[in-house]
Amino acid sequence: MAVKTHTWVTLWFILTAPVIFWDVGYCFMRPRSMLGGDLHWIWKPYEIYQNIDYVYGIKALEENSGFTNAQSFLNVVETLMSLTYVYLAHVSGWSPAPLIGFAAVTMTLSKTILYWLQEYYCGFCAIGHNTMSDLIIYWIIPNGLWIVVPSLIVVRLGKDIAASLHVAERAATKAASGKQK
Repeated sequence: MAVKTHTWVTLWFILTAPVIFWDVGYCFMRPRSMLGGDLHWIWKPYEIYQNIDYVYGIKALEENSGFTNAQSFLNVVETLMSLTYVYLAHVSGWSPAPLIGFAAVTMTLSKTILYWLQEYYCGFCAIGHNTMSDLIIYWIIPNGLWIVVPSLIVVRLGKDIAASLHVAERAATKAASGKQK
């Protein structure tokens, strides 16, 4: 059975990979990637973001918070899985490829929800200092995108996997009934 693919899912995985690796680079290279660091020119937009979200800023670095780099490490894992899905689905045509994509995007969704819940349960300790407009523009919209699109991909790939399982079940049932005759 051919792998069912969706252009928008593939585009999400491909287009987000460089963004994620850029973000990972910023996190792993702190403090050199931060404002005042010798490599800051590579991550210039983070000059704003490190003041919007303290998880990315000086506060987390000074407190030796492991969350920033722990989530970045998982970003690497999920992105490699996403790109593996793209290769397996589009190049090798491996029929179980959607399982890899589903697992990868579930990681993305779960980690992003964890990120939001961390903020809620710590009393908005890393973002609560922002104005509502800054919060909406620089935190809610960009981070919300990482909940909305992965949720849609989970649903899409989940339906595809369920349909494939249903076809396999029908084929197995038909084969079993043919052997009984």
